[in-house]
Amino acid sequence: MKKPILVAGATIVMLGAFVVGKNIYKDQQADKVSQIAATDKDSPFNRQDAPMIGTIMAKVEIVEFFDPACEACRGFHPYVKSVLNAHRSQVRLSLRYATLHKGSDYVAQVLEAARMQGLDIYLASLEAVLEGQPVWAEHGRPQPELVWTLLTSTGLDIERARREMNDPRILARLKQDAADMVKLDVRKTPTLFINGKPLRDFSPEGLTSQVANEIRIAYKS
Repeated sequence: MKKPILVAGATIVMLGAFVVGKNIYKDQQADKVSQIAATDKDSPFNRQDAPMIGTIMAKVEIVEFFDPACEACRGFHPYVKSVLNAHRSQVRLSLRYATLHKGSDYVAQVLEAARMQGLDIYLASLEAVLEGQPVWAEHGRPQPELVWTLLTSTGLDIERARREMNDPRILARLKQDAADMVKLDVRKTPTLFINGKPLRDFSPEGLTSQVANEIRIAYKS
């Protein structure tokens, strides 16, 4: 009888050590990110040319590194939109590309070409690309060129977008995001930061709670 008890006890200790280690890592990451945000003259949280949704006057900023081909990004997207809709004047979203999946860099270029035609076109294209993700982003056999068929009803001038998707400004934007990923140690998508602090609890509730806390701090409410 003692052996199973010992095994169970060892398992509990191991689980406890894992949780403690995970929390220590989160604390270390938060400290590192806060230091970057506070002292880095070339802060990855200050990219004026990144896609932004919401008012520039908002005091709370969500920075999201996302991959258009990422299923978790697609699944979490409605919760991010819900937070934005609930705090329209207080919260804004800055999107960064983390093209970790094969073919997603092509789609990021398409989206940036859409943004050159206006924010409304960009948002409609983003929604279409995410909704149609199962069509073009099958893992192991992605077909990113199929996104064009998803964009016909967005108002996008497709011929213009095809010409502009290789614009040097777009390529520079994606290169900057890749460098910022390294600086912030972004290894998976989506990765979110709220006012320069990593999202500690990756869940709808965690996002809602942390944003609400940052709103209280920023607006002293």
